[in-house]
Amino acid sequence: MDKLELGRFEAQAQIMKALAHPTRLFIVHELAKAEKCVCELTEMVGADTSTISKHLTIMRNAGIVDFEKRGTSMYYSLTMRCVLNFFTCVNEVIRKNVESQMVLL
Repeated sequence: MDKLELGRFEAQAQIMKALAHPTRLFIVHELAKAEKCVCELTEMVGADTSTISKHLTIMRNAGIVDFEKRGTSMYYSLTMRCVLNFFTCVNEVIRKNVESQMVLL
């Protein structure tokens, strides 16, 4: 593997790591519907504001979400809707795994 390939794989891994948490997956799912302020996401998830902000920062650093400050509130939106394709693929893997397990029964 050359340096260019390694760099590409590292960049891909960073994005996958940014999505690799149930709360962040939930946030992406919600932001796909409409932009949300941190206060809305905090209430929806049932976590404190600092925890939600940390999750959003990880995804912002990966280029998945972006924000706009309005007054004292931060509104987040999904910048890369193509990550939703990832959900389709993951659900297909889950379905395939369930089918494989059913054959064993």
